[in-house]
Amino acid sequence: MAAGSASHILLTLGPLVLLLVLPQIQAQAPAPAPAGPVNLTGILDKNGQFTTFIKLLISTQVANQIQSQINSSSEGMTVFAPTDNAFNNLEKGLLNNLDNQKQVQLVLYHVTSKFYRQNDLLLVSNPVRTLASGQDVWGLNFTGQGNQVNVSSGVVETPINNVLRQNFPLAVYQVDKVLLPEELSAAKSPSAAPAPEGKKPTEGSNKKVPAASEPAPADDNTGAGGRLNAGLGFVAGLALLCMGVLS
Repeated sequence: MAAGSASHILLTLGPLVLLLVLPQIQAQAPAPAPAGPVNLTGILDKNGQFTTFIKLLISTQVANQIQSQINSSSEGMTVFAPTDNAFNNLEKGLLNNLDNQKQVQLVLYHVTSKFYRQNDLLLVSNPVRTLASGQDVWGLNFTGQGNQVNVSSGVVETPINNVLRQNFPLAVYQVDKVLLPEELSAAKSPSAAPAPEGKKPTEGSNKKVPAASEPAPADDNTGAGGRLNAGLGFVAGLALLCMGVLS
């Protein structure tokens, strides 16, 4: 009888004891650490083969701009990261010939101001504006089917081969070619060369060539004197002839 009473008491008090002890146990358990800010260069560095792109992000200070927007934007961002081999395959000297402003534009051209999952890229309205877009579109075009997505700048087209990150607010995709816009590409048709200047006249060539001298008009006085002398000679000859006949 006593044993039954004890069991009844334990069954009755057991739930009460748990209700008292459980909150204390939960309070002692460590809370999960809050998620830290998304770090684009850290993601690229962890995956390797993006050294050149990381250097460009830092030297142009675009990394700071992107980092700030990633952690404050409600739309998120998408980055298309060219590999080191992609930069090595550029025309020799092309990257170094870009001034700082154009290098900034090149990096921003690889970033959109909206988060896109890979499948979403097939549903967008082309061209998709990038952070380099201003009065000019500087957009990207996406095509493909199924799990295959291609991205094109109008000059360069390449498939998206690897997903480095696809969690909001940042998606990062590997591309094996640098996405050169037409405005920065060496493939852009060169502007027409200026017409060569006309040959400058040599010294003295502007001088007017004198016209051939015209024959001077005959002197009227000289002509009249000649006619007079001829008349006198004729009269004298006639007189001599007559004298010879009379004699």
